Amino acid sequence: MRSVQSTLVALFTASSAAYAETTLNLTQGVSPISHDVYQLHMIIFLICVVIGLIVFGAMFYSIIFHRHSKGVKPAEFHSHTILEIGWTIVPAIILVLMAIPATKVLLNMNNNEKEEITIKITGYQWKWRYEYLEDGVSFFSNLSTPRDQMDNKAPKSPNYLREVDNPLVVPIHKKIRFLITSNDVNHSWWVPDLAVKRDAIAGFINEGWTKIDKAGTYRGQCAELCGINHAFMPIVVVATTEQGYKDWVAQQKGEAQQGSADVNKAWTMDELMKKGEQIYSRICAACHQPGGTGLPPTFPALKGSKVATGPIPNHVNTVFNGVSGTAMQAFKSQLSDVELASVITYERNAFGNNTGTMVQPIQIKAFRDGKSIEDALKVQPTGEAAAEPATKQPAVADDMKQEPAQASPAEEPQAQKAQTPAATTQTTAQETTTPAQTPPVAAQTVPTTEKPQTGIGQATTTTATTTDAKPEQKTAGTAPSTEEKPASVDDLKAAIARGEKVYLSTCAVCHQPAGTGLPPTFPALKGDPVTTGPLPMHINRVLNGKPGTAMQAFKDQLNDQQLADVITYERNAWGNNLGTLVTPDQIKSARALPPATN
Repeated sequence: MRSVQSTLVALFTASSAAYAETTLNLTQGVSPISHDVYQLHMIIFLICVVIGLIVFGAMFYSIIFHRHSKGVKPAEFHSHTILEIGWTIVPAIILVLMAIPATKVLLNMNNNEKEEITIKITGYQWKWRYEYLEDGVSFFSNLSTPRDQMDNKAPKSPNYLREVDNPLVVPIHKKIRFLITSNDVNHSWWVPDLAVKRDAIAGFINEGWTKIDKAGTYRGQCAELCGINHAFMPIVVVATTEQGYKDWVAQQKGEAQQGSADVNKAWTMDELMKKGEQIYSRICAACHQPGGTGLPPTFPALKGSKVATGPIPNHVNTVFNGVSGTAMQAFKSQLSDVELASVITYERNAFGNNTGTMVQPIQIKAFRDGKSIEDALKVQPTGEAAAEPATKQPAVADDMKQEPAQASPAEEPQAQKAQTPAATTQTTAQETTTPAQTPPVAAQTVPTTEKPQTGIGQATTTTATTTDAKPEQKTAGTAPSTEEKPASVDDLKAAIARGEKVYLSTCAVCHQPAGTGLPPTFPALKGDPVTTGPLPMHINRVLNGKPGTAMQAFKDQLNDQQLADVITYERNAWGNNLGTLVTPDQIKSARALPPATN
């Protein structure tokens, strides 16, 4: 017996030593959660090892020392009550002992409170988009492994298929909250060293968090089969010091400003082709192939295609807005004006297409700002002169003219500034009730704002003033009493940007990122009578909630500025486009009113 035990212990010790030298075990990671998960894993692993030693030890002992060749006769009995109770209770106790630490770790994994940085992560086929909600930085992260390595024409790099052009940069020792969703099919954002693995599902937000202990580069992968290029969705997280992170944010903002300056520049054909080739190889080649041959019928060839060699307006619209019902995505929010102009120019002149035509970034910007494609292509750069001849603009048939889809202000911050819509004044009077009922309220003058035709438009704050009414005579739902004052487009854009952050962190879990809701419990806000109806009703609903439904009261959860911003966002996002700007003063006035039953 002693020799058998010694042999088992020796085998276990040897296997443990060999196991520790490999990467088969869970990583200990670099975050508090990863440490907790690792410790939990080891505790349960050791419990299982002890159980295994006892069970298999008893089994092998019986096989060796109670075998038939030794003349051992088995005992004959029907049942043993105490033994049966024992092998029922003992496993139950073991499971409870395992469940206690597991529950603590699970609760901690889902504790997303007191975050210092919030990053929205969106999965695309086949790339990731990162949006830093507090810092106003956003970008796409694509696989950067050279195509030659994938085609076995060059040696594989150490991080083959695990390298990206734009890594996720975060500071160490800061609690970072992740809001994870998808733009198309299901994905899964997984970084083992951070112990974060969350599914990215379109129309739904999953939350996770991390707090990285030490600086370094940590790699992950999409862990949900998401299509033909699922293997080409790596994740790279670069953890740096707090100062290093601040410097990186400043650099990103500086590059964004430089990009805006580049839009006005007159680009030469060579410049556009060089940059376009880079964009095409990084973004388009996975589907349309490096030689433009495509993978028909899903991914059509661009070499000699009617789109790449046909009218420029049709080509621009296809790349900008995508093609509904096909695998062709809309790249208007994925690529900058310079990148779009470059890749379109490249597609029109590569693969033997040689149309000699090119598109300038300023023309893409004009299209993005709301001009028709035809008018946008007439816009000329105002920067340094181009060395190439003027862009060739082929005639456009009437049936090829397409208008860009209307975009919400939150999605397209560069939307065209429209003229101030005329405000019409409507005078309404509330019915007078008997003294036993609600006291009479004097007539109200409520300016109403028309919807802008395109983009955000010139906005005005929607207000209502009550005349000849004593303060104690205000009834539930009366509009906040503030002066009407014009609101600049810049103010509206800023409020929408702030409101989007509040919405994503507070409202999107129920009403969904795109405002589509989860009816009937969580109604859609896109085109909803509340978000597109009278402002007092909207303010009251957010402030006081709606009894008998899942709609909470947020008057104690958000401050006046946050409430004003999120209501402004809801009234201008997803195509609602009311042009309404809500101010903190209006929220403050509404707080003083009794809740309305709307």
